[in-house]
Amino acid sequence: MPESISSAAVPDLSEQADGPPLIALLSEPGPDSQFLLGTREYGWHSHLRGQMFCIESGLMHVRTSHGSWLLPPHRAGWIPPDMTHKVSVIGALSGWSILIAPQASASLPQRPCVTAVNELMGALVRRAASWTTRDPLDQGQERVMGVLLDEMRRAPQQALHLPMPSERRLVRVAHAILARPGERRNLDEWAGWGGMSARTLSRLFRAETGCSFAQWRQQAGLVYALERLALGESVATVADALGYATPSNFIAMFRRAFGESPGRYFGAAKQTGR
Repeated sequence: MPESISSAAVPDLSEQADGPPLIALLSEPGPDSQFLLGTREYGWHSHLRGQMFCIESGLMHVRTSHGSWLLPPHRAGWIPPDMTHKVSVIGALSGWSILIAPQASASLPQRPCVTAVNELMGALVRRAASWTTRDPLDQGQERVMGVLLDEMRRAPQQALHLPMPSERRLVRVAHAILARPGERRNLDEWAGWGGMSARTLSRLFRAETGCSFAQWRQQAGLVYALERLALGESVATVADALGYATPSNFIAMFRRAFGESPGRYFGAAKQTGR
């Protein structure tokens, strides 16, 4: 079972209103670390500062009222200041986080997102991790911060978002699909189960999530698949749980979504630094 984390365990730099506009943290063992990894759950919370984080193994799952975002290795997840969110960490052994004051966050995305990470971004974060967390930045550090923020703004976003609807009937259907991702009901059957017509379900789902019901179901399946694969389950087991007739059918869908097979996905991310 994931370990539940109390936000009151140590003074939280993400709530620091003064000091440098950018604070960089590397994951460290021990209870006083500001960026704990492993396998654990961070309950619903928010931060004064914006937060970007990256892991080098495992998987992170970030949930907000807008939906959920998956963070595989060597991608960066961005959470704007004051946004309530919940985080699950699965098998992550190392990584980094940067905390950005609200004013410095103004030019960054206003919604959570997952972006690519390049070697320059990682090198800049590690440089910034040596700075004090209390004193103002000097001119050289300001320049480093400016380049890092530019890299964050320019980084391409990754299609690892599962938007959640808000309409009551759609929420019920969405939660049922997430609880049983291999359920083989078709559109008409899900609509009847949710107490609406198939046309209404299709129209509302596209209006509230920006994608069709079929696209949303496939993305929900990918969320499930990435989480289970990160925990070490076999491709065959995950394919069967999602209702695929054969593992090869699941692999083909996965390759269409991510450009490579499940077996290569996490390893390729590490090698290319995506």
